[in-house]
Order: sequence, then structure tokens, then C-alpha cells
Amino acid sequence: MTQMDISLGGLSTAPKTPVTLPLKMANRHGLIAGATGTGKTVTLKIIAEQFAAAGIPVFLTDIKGDLTGFCQPSALQDFLVKRADLLGQPIMPTALPMAVWDIFGDDGIAVRTTPSEMGPLLLGRLMELNETQQGVLDILFKMADDEGLLILDLSDLRALLSHMSDNTQTLSKTYGNVTAASVAAIQRALLRLQEQGADMFFGEPALDLNDLMQVTYDGRGMVNVLKADRLMTAPRLYASFLLWLLSELFEQLPEAGDTAKPKFVLFFDEAHLLFTDTPKIVLEKIAQVVRLIRSKGVGVYFITQGPGDIPDTILAQLGHRVQHALRAFTPAQQKDIKACADGFRPNPAFDVRDAVQSLQVGEALVSVLQSDGTPSVVEKVMIRPPVSTLGPADTGTLKDTNARNPLMGKYHQRLDRVSATETLGQRNAQRAAETPAPEEAEKPRATNGRMGSGEALMKSVIRAVGSQVGRQLTNALIRGVLGGLRGGQSR
Repeated sequence: MTQMDISLGGLSTAPKTPVTLPLKMANRHGLIAGATGTGKTVTLKIIAEQFAAAGIPVFLTDIKGDLTGFCQPSALQDFLVKRADLLGQPIMPTALPMAVWDIFGDDGIAVRTTPSEMGPLLLGRLMELNETQQGVLDILFKMADDEGLLILDLSDLRALLSHMSDNTQTLSKTYGNVTAASVAAIQRALLRLQEQGADMFFGEPALDLNDLMQVTYDGRGMVNVLKADRLMTAPRLYASFLLWLLSELFEQLPEAGDTAKPKFVLFFDEAHLLFTDTPKIVLEKIAQVVRLIRSKGVGVYFITQGPGDIPDTILAQLGHRVQHALRAFTPAQQKDIKACADGFRPNPAFDVRDAVQSLQVGEALVSVLQSDGTPSVVEKVMIRPPVSTLGPADTGTLKDTNARNPLMGKYHQRLDRVSATETLGQRNAQRAAETPAPEEAEKPRATNGRMGSGEALMKSVIRAVGSQVGRQLTNALIRGVLGGLRGGQSR
């Protein structure tokens, strides 16, 4: 093992023989898989610890609320010390720099973005729109761009949808078919999104990616923990946020080429949520981003129960595999075992299908990309123990960690800039002021739509007089014409 390796543990058959992941290859992405309770979280933790120690900021999602222990040194429980002694890798209890983020802003630094930054594609997926409704949402964003309307929060979306509803015919002539039914469907989807707490996520100040990629004064990378236990009740919001984060990193970071170590590493727990019921166009975007983002110096690691949770186009790009035990109680689980075995470079010493079902807790099948880019032969590995607290940090330490973080103040207060809501409101008010008020019509003196007797008598007289005068004028005109004709004849 060199100084630039990530230690995973030791061989199960020879514990003091180290198994490592070359740091130079860490941006080739990876998969940590296994049934519940087999040790995936510890594997995630020991890899993240070593990335941070090497000066690489990491971002990870805390689904079960048990990853905040990074900020406390290991308590050196007996079973951890025993494992460390067996591997010949003593534990050096260490607290790591940690920042806790929370989309709802309750138990960490508030995480926000704007609908404009997320874009119509991910926003449409978040709202579960069909193809027609997605087209209308695309038109909404194009219209907002053309008219200089900022979309910074959900109220701006509501204002723009109301504007579209009032001007469907005009917009249809310019942008294509916009129906009131589609607009109404999007409005209902937006209401559901708001009920899931998304109004807390959309707004300003938006997350600055540089704040996730901090390195401390002593050269260690920041461990960014996204508190996601409550977020899991809104899986669409969770998935959309992570996809947005990947997209933003890809768009904003410059090309890095081959580097000695990654710039940034992300761990996505419960990765199957990213791909469940995902439209084909979104899957294609994810696959593209995952394929290309490694050139930006970013590594992505998915944590899930089985390889079958990950689409093949993405699974094929995950060069590092750590597979904890799988069970074969159902046909679907048996399929996962086959997929697992097919994804490893075989080891003649054992059969992968049998081995993956007999692994102990804290033991895994491991294959990593070697320095020449080829996958290593799969090995049975005993995973090393972490150097920080296994499990959540105690409440006092966690509160103190949050209170000392200057980013709490930066993102705590929401901003409310002039955006689509205010601009459209001003336009409507100006139109109302410029429109002249119609003259008030004379009110009838009778009630119930009937004329009074005096008014009826007057109208009868006018009609009678009018008729008499009309007859007199007509007779005079005829006489004049006929007289003229007779005069002409007499001459």
C-alpha cells in the first residue's frame, strides 16, 4: 500500500495482506452493494474518511441518520479493535471536518436552488408530468426567457402558469399548442410538490458548489453530510436534487484530465430511487453525465442493495465494486446474484455465486480498477474499521459543529428578489390603470325589466308621430318626382 491508496481492508484468507483502491483511479466511479445489515454503511464511511484525509471533499447522503459520527473520533469499541488487530491496521481515532446540510433547513445548512437552475427537464420529472404537460412546461421556461422573467421559487412558477392560463391562445400562436387542461394539470402537480416541502428547497440564496468543495487549513477535505431521513418521504425530491447536483457539477467544473486524485467525490445512498420510474430521456442524461463527469475530476459512488437496481448503461461505468452479502430467497434476488457474479473478473479460488451468499457481516467481494485501468480479480475482503465514530454523533457535538460553521449564516436567511411574481403583478396593475373605465349606463326607472306607464306612453307617441311624419315625407317625395316627370313631358 502506498500513501496514495485507499485501504479497504485485508484478504479474508490472509487478513494482513492489504486490499487497496488506487487514489489515482478513484474518479472511475464505484458501486457499494449488499443486503440490509451487511456492512455497506461502514464501507462507505471508511472510503469517505480516507478521501477526506487525502484532501478530497466528499458529499454523501445520510438516509438513516447514522453518518454524522464523522465529527467525533472512534470510541474504540472492542469489536472494532479486534478487527483492526486482525488486519494489522491499528485505529487512530480521528474527528474529521464535517458540514451537515438539510434541504428543509431544520437540522443543518439550508440547501436551495431555483427552478431556473434545475431546468424544465428535471422539474418535469419531479412533478411527474406526461409528455404533453412537459412540452407546456418547456414553453413556460422559453416564454420566461423571452420576456425576461426570473423563475426563482415556486411562487414564480404559479404566477407564470396563471399568466399562461390567461393567454393560451396568444401563446399557442407563438410557441405551439398550450391548452388550459395541461396548464391546470401542472398547477395541480405544483401543489403536490409544495405539500412535500419543495417550497423550502426552491429559492435563494442558491447553493454555491464551491461551498461543498472546501478544504480545511490543515489540508483535509470537508465531509458534507446531507440529512436525508425526512427527505426520503419525498423520494422524487431526493432523486431530482441529486440529479441536479450531478448536472451542475458537470456544467460548472472545468476539464481536469488525469489527476493524481479526484477533486470531489459523491456517495449516493439508496441509489435505486434515482432510477425508479425514470423517463428514458432522463436516464440518458444521467448516463451521459456519469460517463463524462470523471474528466472533471469527480468520482461517483452508488450505494444500493443489488446491481440490478442500477441501469446497465450506468452500471457498466462503475469500475470499483464492493459487494456485501446477498440473499437468494426470491427469483429477483437470484437474478441479482447472477448479475453480481457476471460483473466481476473471476477468481479461480472460489465461485462468486456461492461466496456472495456466505459472506459475513463486514466482509465483501472486492474488485477495483488497477493503475493500468484493468479490473482486479475479485477477492474476499475483511473491511477495515473506521477512525471516526460508528453511528451518529451525540446531540451536543452535532449542535456545536453546526453552530461553528460560517455557512449556517450565509444560507439561513431567504432572499426575495424581484422575479416573475412581482414583474407580472406590476404589468397587470399597469394595464388596469391604463384601461379607461366604461361609462355608466343610465339606469331604468322601472324595476323588474318593465317600463313605467309614462315611459311607455311617450314611446308610443314617438312611434306614432314618427310614422305620420314618415308617411308625409314619403308622399311629398313621390309627388315631387312624379311632378318633375310630368313637367318634362309637357315641355
